[in-house]
Amino acid sequence: MLVELRIRNVAVIDTVALPLAAGLNVLTGETGAGKSLIIGALGMLLGERAATDRVRQGAERATVEGVFDIREHPAIRSLLDARGIDADDDVLVLKREVSTQGRSRAWINGSSVTAAVLSEFGTRLVSVHGQHDSRQLLDGDHQRDVLDAYVQADDVRRRVAEAHAALHALQQRERALEAKRQEATRRADYLRYVVREVDELNPVVGEDDTLDAEIRRLSHAEELQGLAAQAAAAIAGDERAALSRLGGVRRALHSLARIDADTERLQAGFDASVYGLEELARELELYAESVEADPRRLRTIESRRDALLGLMRKYGPTLPDVLTTAESARAELELVDSGALDLAAIADARAAAEGALVEAAAELTRLRQGGARRFAQAVSALLPELGMPNGHVDVVLSRLDTVGESGAESVQFVATLNAGVEPRSLARIASGGELARVMLALSTVLAQLQHVPTLVFDEVDAGVGGAVAWQVGALMRRVATHHQVLAISHLAQIAARAHHHVVVQKSDVGTVTTADTRIVTDDDRIVEIARMLGGDADREVSRAHARELLDRGAEEVAAIVQTSERPANRKPAQRRGKPV
Repeated sequence: MLVELRIRNVAVIDTVALPLAAGLNVLTGETGAGKSLIIGALGMLLGERAATDRVRQGAERATVEGVFDIREHPAIRSLLDARGIDADDDVLVLKREVSTQGRSRAWINGSSVTAAVLSEFGTRLVSVHGQHDSRQLLDGDHQRDVLDAYVQADDVRRRVAEAHAALHALQQRERALEAKRQEATRRADYLRYVVREVDELNPVVGEDDTLDAEIRRLSHAEELQGLAAQAAAAIAGDERAALSRLGGVRRALHSLARIDADTERLQAGFDASVYGLEELARELELYAESVEADPRRLRTIESRRDALLGLMRKYGPTLPDVLTTAESARAELELVDSGALDLAAIADARAAAEGALVEAAAELTRLRQGGARRFAQAVSALLPELGMPNGHVDVVLSRLDTVGESGAESVQFVATLNAGVEPRSLARIASGGELARVMLALSTVLAQLQHVPTLVFDEVDAGVGGAVAWQVGALMRRVATHHQVLAISHLAQIAARAHHHVVVQKSDVGTVTTADTRIVTDDDRIVEIARMLGGDADREVSRAHARELLDRGAEEVAAIVQTSERPANRKPAQRRGKPV
């Protein structure tokens, strides 16, 4: 159970340390005092999205910390072990922090964890039921979820969803392949033409550049031959050529070396240069001899180049693009021949997937059919206690045309809440107060199956008053014999039944508004109950009415304790951790 909730710098809350007890805890206060902020902070602790606008103005970060007693919940301890989180004693501490920069951090027993892991623990520790649940109750999908939660169909529903997803993927593959095959069949003649035309020419990547270079050489063969011969003659031709004219240089260098040995290196450099010129002259002569005009060869390669250019204009703009187009055409043509085999294989897989989906959906249907009547009877049995003596709820399962990701049937709750009225859907018959009480009955029935130790009822008593409010309080009190209950309420009839009463109040500290909490007992509790009754808390008649409610609640609680109720004053586990 939740032993203490510590909140710091959340909205208008500066610092709050909210101790809670076993049994029924009631949170009351004026409208706008900050009760919803406390529930919002609790939601943040349990893994909900942490928005930066929750940080108190002027603060750098908001922090929420919860201390839980897990002595009676070995599954929580097992989860801690599985996640490698320290669990030395029977206390679990969750902590969540969000900064104004949007950074969110979380810890469990001092170990840093992700928000997803925090949520994993939060859903096992606390279940929150709010006013929005009443509105959700009108939605068929939500009604289906409620029934599935009652019959504990999570595993089967997951199998149905997985089977449906697998079938949907196969159906998409089948449709896509059939569409491609039909398109390939329609384009087959064109595709064969593309493949034949490219294969006949059999181009090679880079071939176009090679042909262009050879065409340039052949087109200028005479000019290239003349230039090469001219250059070779200038280097090693007659006595006017470069090599002949360098003889004087050689002699001068030889003379220098005889006088100054240090100049021998100059002679070596000169000899290397002369050797280079001689080699260049030989290469030029060989090049001039190799260049030969070949009109037939030129026409052949020009024809080849023009053919390649034609392919590139059609399927290019480059030769790699041409080859890619041909490969794509081949692949499409293969669909014409092999597509039927592929489609047959997919059809076999689809049939198997359909069988798996039908089988899983049938199991889910059996669970729903088996639990629908029990669930309806359990909920209907609570309605008289909530001021609807003629109330009755039924669960109607309607077969769907096709099996979907949520099964083979829709789920609808129909109810008769007044005598002489035909059963109708909740959306057509329920007033706000009636809907809130039906939702409370549903939550109570589900709570009997849930292993979540703490239940939060956030103003689920909206639209309720008078004797019915007293009955709602009695039901919450009864739920509190098996769970810790935290109820946010405006009704004195519910507050009078609490084991533990906390008041939220807003005050101004200087120019800053802040919200705080205080535990009320004895006279303070009488004053708060009198305020909730709408009277003047300072008048004795209002206080007498409040004392009467508290005495009546105490008498009924004492009677319950003698028969079935577990005492609600169990001492909480020793708290661990410093305040935030």
